[in-house]
Amino acid sequence: MVISSIDMKDGKVVQLKNGKDLVLERDNPLELMQEFNKYGEVAIIDLDGAFGNTNPKGNTANSETIKSLIRHGNVRVGGGIRDVKKAKELISLGAEKIIIGSAAFSKNPSEDNILNTAFLEELVTAIGKQRIIISVDAINGNIAIKGWTETSGVPLIQGAKAAEKYASELLFTCVEREGCMNGTDMNLVKELRAAVSCRLVVAGGVSSLQEIVELEQIGCDVQLGMALYTGAVSLKDAFIQCLNWKKVDMIPVIAQSVAGEVLMMGYANQEAFSKTFDCEKLTFWSRTRNVLWTKGEHSGNYLEVVKLRADCDRDTVLATVIPHGPVCHTGSWTCFNAEPDEASSLERLYGIISERFANPKPGSYTATLDGKRVREKIEEEAEELTEAEDHEEAVWEVADLLYFVSVLMYQEKVTWKQVLDELDRRHKK
Repeated sequence: MVISSIDMKDGKVVQLKNGKDLVLERDNPLELMQEFNKYGEVAIIDLDGAFGNTNPKGNTANSETIKSLIRHGNVRVGGGIRDVKKAKELISLGAEKIIIGSAAFSKNPSEDNILNTAFLEELVTAIGKQRIIISVDAINGNIAIKGWTETSGVPLIQGAKAAEKYASELLFTCVEREGCMNGTDMNLVKELRAAVSCRLVVAGGVSSLQEIVELEQIGCDVQLGMALYTGAVSLKDAFIQCLNWKKVDMIPVIAQSVAGEVLMMGYANQEAFSKTFDCEKLTFWSRTRNVLWTKGEHSGNYLEVVKLRADCDRDTVLATVIPHGPVCHTGSWTCFNAEPDEASSLERLYGIISERFANPKPGSYTATLDGKRVREKIEEEAEELTEAEDHEEAVWEVADLLYFVSVLMYQEKVTWKQVLDELDRRHKK
């Protein structure tokens, strides 16, 4: 599958040729993140960090933007990560994986001393091997370091085999072809694929759908930059063609809500996936009627697509959606129970409160709560909770407290996702 790359320099999204020459520049990183995340993982690369352009605190012109982007998708971050503290910070902020480049390799490499093992062992202990990607970028077959300005003298295959011990993935960039749009070194990629067993992501020069599919078929994912920004490759086409159509004629598609509730399952062919991406409403192929159908085209209860993800075998797709009305044809909220309404959750509570303020109904208590009153109620309910005499009373008071806290959160423009993200950050810190 394709991992879209957002390379940042001087606060801008850029694409460089051979890691040096500026080819294009954009100033809409959030818009790009939201679009790219529909199709798969996103890599954010801090080029200033890679080049060592940092302030005394270790930050770059891109640091704040990168921090704000991390929670908007399935993100991996790289560029200038040279210590465990920085890696832990990025994971705590929501990065799923971090990409380690020059810091993974010994400053004075030899046949028996290729890697910076002390650093890598500390890193594995701190964040776990599953969260680590080691970049084995190469110039003329030798590992490149220091923002691709030097080579280490370590042959690619030798370095990759050593690095695999400390990473769940390897990222290989053919530096001399980076940004050139003339294809990667397929023979070298095949040699590398045969040498390592972990996930392998290929970057540098990949410029066509045909090449992406060829790489997929030999077990490699692709990190794509220039080909996306220039329009040479469509993410929609890449996603569809990388699915395992040799194994199945129809791909099962599982629809789940943003909160993770499973809503329904259907089947899609290539035409159905294409329409899903075009109209941003989940579309299937009806095996009964032998026709294409977009969920909700008659009832109006459509599924707004947030993102699609293929499983590891590329023969099943998970669609994260926002349901507009009941999902099941029986009138139930999901196809897996008989409840007519969405299951209670903090997100649902927040949504109801938002609706009450946006469109107040006669007699709505929620709409009467101003900032002063809701704060008084929180104090009152918190005191009543601490004085609860039994389990039933405690449940009642917790429900009251959560309601008023949610009202205050809405008024202060704080969402439950932001709160949960902050708790997640503290857990990973």
